[in-house]
Amino acid sequence: YVAAYLLAVNGGNATPDAKAIKAILSSVGIDAEDAKVNSIISQFDGKNVEDVIAEGTKKLSSAPSGAAAAPAAAAAAAPAAAAKKEEPAEESEDEDMGFGLFD
Repeated sequence: YVAAYLLAVNGGNATPDAKAIKAILSSVGIDAEDAKVNSIISQFDGKNVEDVIAEGTKKLSSAPSGAAAAPAAAAAAAPAAAAKKEEPAEESEDEDMGFGLFD
């Protein structure tokens, strides 16, 4: 529903109405629910879409994403990975489970 609203705005309709949103949704086979359409329209009422997106982007940029923990975990795992590399595992040809690709 939000995507349909944003598509209408992107298409040049600064304040899409229910008819515009339903037309977009029905074009892809979605039977729009009046309550959801009206909810989206009321939430965007009186707001500039670009401002709403900018505000949301600010909120997302301040949220922790856990990406800082990944390098620390990788650094801790590096010595363990190095120790495992020192012991190469030898594979024998008998480990083909009784069948081969070209048998």
